[in-house]
Amino acid sequence: MSLEELRELVPQLQKITRKYKRSESIQKSLFDISELASSINELSSLYPAIHNIIAGFMSAQNFFVAFYDEEKEIIDFVYFVDEFDEQVVSQISADDLKNSLTGYILRTGNHLFLTQETYREQTADISVKDIGAHPVDWIGVPLKRGSQVIGAMVVQSYDESIRYSQADLEILLFVSQHIVNCVDRVKSRELTEKSIRQSTKQLRQINEELQEEISERQKIESLQQALFEISELSATVEGNMDDFYAAIHDTLSRLIGAPNCYVATIDTRKQTLQFPYYKDEVQSQIEPRPMGLGLTEYVIRHGGAELIDVTNAHQLYESNELSLELVESIHDKMNSWIGSPLIIDGDICGVIAVQSYGKQKQYNHKDLEFLRFVSHHIAVALGRKRSSDAIQAYNQRLAEEVKERTEELNSTNLFLQKQIEERLQAQQQLEYDAQHDSLTGLANRVLFNSRLELALASKQRYRESNFAVIFIDLDRFKQINDSLGHMAGDQFLKEVATRISSCIRGHDLLARLGGDEFVVLFDNYDSPIDVEEISSRIIQSIAKPFNIESRDMYSGASIGIAYIESGYQTADEVLRDADAAMYQAKSLGRGRYIVFDKTMREKLLEEMEIESEFRKILKAKAFESYSQPVLNLASGELIYRECYVRWKHPRIGKIKRDQYWQIAEQCGLTVEMDKFMLTKACEILQNWQLDPEASKNQISINLSIHHLTQTSLAKQLIEQVYAAGVDPKQLVIEFDENALNRRSQFFLPAIKILKRAGITLVLDNFGSGLASLSYLYSYPFDYVKVDHYFVKTLPRSERNLKLIQSVLSISDHLKFKLIAEGIDTEEQYQALVDVGCELGQGKYVQTANKIEFNEIKNRVVNS
Repeated sequence: MSLEELRELVPQLQKITRKYKRSESIQKSLFDISELASSINELSSLYPAIHNIIAGFMSAQNFFVAFYDEEKEIIDFVYFVDEFDEQVVSQISADDLKNSLTGYILRTGNHLFLTQETYREQTADISVKDIGAHPVDWIGVPLKRGSQVIGAMVVQSYDESIRYSQADLEILLFVSQHIVNCVDRVKSRELTEKSIRQSTKQLRQINEELQEEISERQKIESLQQALFEISELSATVEGNMDDFYAAIHDTLSRLIGAPNCYVATIDTRKQTLQFPYYKDEVQSQIEPRPMGLGLTEYVIRHGGAELIDVTNAHQLYESNELSLELVESIHDKMNSWIGSPLIIDGDICGVIAVQSYGKQKQYNHKDLEFLRFVSHHIAVALGRKRSSDAIQAYNQRLAEEVKERTEELNSTNLFLQKQIEERLQAQQQLEYDAQHDSLTGLANRVLFNSRLELALASKQRYRESNFAVIFIDLDRFKQINDSLGHMAGDQFLKEVATRISSCIRGHDLLARLGGDEFVVLFDNYDSPIDVEEISSRIIQSIAKPFNIESRDMYSGASIGIAYIESGYQTADEVLRDADAAMYQAKSLGRGRYIVFDKTMREKLLEEMEIESEFRKILKAKAFESYSQPVLNLASGELIYRECYVRWKHPRIGKIKRDQYWQIAEQCGLTVEMDKFMLTKACEILQNWQLDPEASKNQISINLSIHHLTQTSLAKQLIEQVYAAGVDPKQLVIEFDENALNRRSQFFLPAIKILKRAGITLVLDNFGSGLASLSYLYSYPFDYVKVDHYFVKTLPRSERNLKLIQSVLSISDHLKFKLIAEGIDTEEQYQALVDVGCELGQGKYVQTANKIEFNEIKNRVVNS
């Protein structure tokens, strides 16, 4: 391959590089318009972006994200910004932080909201210690992959003018649900980008190697040209060697700059040096001389090319290699000298040398190497015609190498083209992944919102166009995930996607928003009946059994329908209303569809109003407290009093107890509500201690199951009772059976701790759950309250009366007493007495025993 052909390869390689960079630019532009999870390519950029997003809706000058590496047992602070605490190390042993706030979140999976007012009390409740500067407010939420806690995200304020609210906590909880998926996707993208960068690095390396090869090829070509010139000289010069030597000198002058040159040959018979060619600026001619300690003789003795200047000439003199006269001459006149032996058939027959004077050219080792190369071919030329044969063979080999390298270059070119095609495919795949769900292959939220925005724009322009969105939520998905694992859950979701796809039309858009939430955008339907019929088909299809891991699993679907009207402005508004309709469908019993109307939005606003008012009432501890006695039905003897609270909303009116407890659970305020109830019970008992008649009475409160999730929480409850100066034996705690049903296998250790402390335990609402009898055998309850539903149906329901009789028959054996709750009529009272029920509670037994319903109210309020 010629130099021109090699030069032509350079623009091609540059074009390939520019094309790749252009592809990267296009890719980045596409990602910039995607959501955060689709736009960030590196984790190091992801966390600051998350910080910026959070800082957009709340003050977050102090923010960090930490992940727990279970295998290494370390906590990795992948992002840490704090105005007081400097991050010294990013990875800390999990054991060192197990008693910190962050360690608590990673240990329990619970979020924390600490304020300046309650900081010390809350940290004492959860047994953690301060690490670092003391904040004003502190919010930490767990990062979970499914049910597994993998990290924590924390914001904190050191400025008393910057305070956080419960709304900030809720938004952080919502954000945390999406961060793990976002991190996983960015990690996947980061690995992909890393692979691409490695491939690019390899391509650049190949390009650099090609450039180096081109440079070496050019040098070889120059040497080859000199070789050809010397070969031609040896072929054309016959008897006139002076012309041959002059031509050689001319070639050397052109390549390395050689104004002074000579050729010396050895007369072995006379042991003298002959100078068949001598060209020098200082000395015009030279006579033959005997062998001595000169520069030429030095090269002959050592048999290699040498570069000699003033410095190493003195060193050679000291080692008896050069004469003093010659060294002095070099010091006065010569600047640099290089010489190379002329070797024929392994024997040195002479030397070719070039030299410079004064401040002329300073020769280097490259010049020496070139002279050594030329001297070889001069020697070959001096060997009469052997040089021509050697050059011909060398040219033949060189031509074959050029051909081989050309083929390699062609192969490399094909490989580069293949890499470019693969890069384009990877780019297209990245664009596809940015708009599609990786599990099901359906459109994701980004693509769906984009299409929905277009539909809204079309509706604004063409009022006759019909669009609708249905929001699909699946039943039992969490149970499938928890019982069979995430792989089974993924298989289930894929099957759901297939079934929904078979029910909709070809031009409708099905998308998965995340988890078990699917949405469908209907385009240009004729009548709302069409959308509702398709929704029914989807519900029927999902209701059929799913065969997962050789097991039949059943699910269901609740669907909310939102018809797009011209009043909608954004895609979020449509999804919000479809979601609200779906929740309405779930609340009415699941397995149905509901069409959104404005009353649903009003209901949601009302629920938000109730929640807001509940937070205010709980914070102000303004609930009205009441009590109702539990009595012996025969003697009227007081067993204990049940303390409870009532809440009357200023606009809506009386709120049912189940409703505000449900609000407390949804808002994460059950712990605060429990603390309020426990504090109120302790205050009542403290007042009773001042009254000899009431000093031994017991008070009961209803608590959530929060204090049963961990034995440490049960111990904290007991410590709070002792701290109030109250005997735990006077405290009765009632736990709802429905709440116990959720995670009953975890509660027995905590219940035993409460029992050992002397606290009386009651199983409330017995018979309302699915596994009631198992609690009677497994848990050490002192009393069991029959659900008021069974008492309400007496005496007309023989079945419920027999149920009560059955529980009474085993109560002595299992050492508990039965309490009938909700006795409101004499008939109910008499039926219970007739079957042997000893204890009861309700309006009738209060009135029959002349106990005023509000008797304890004033004491409770005053306390």
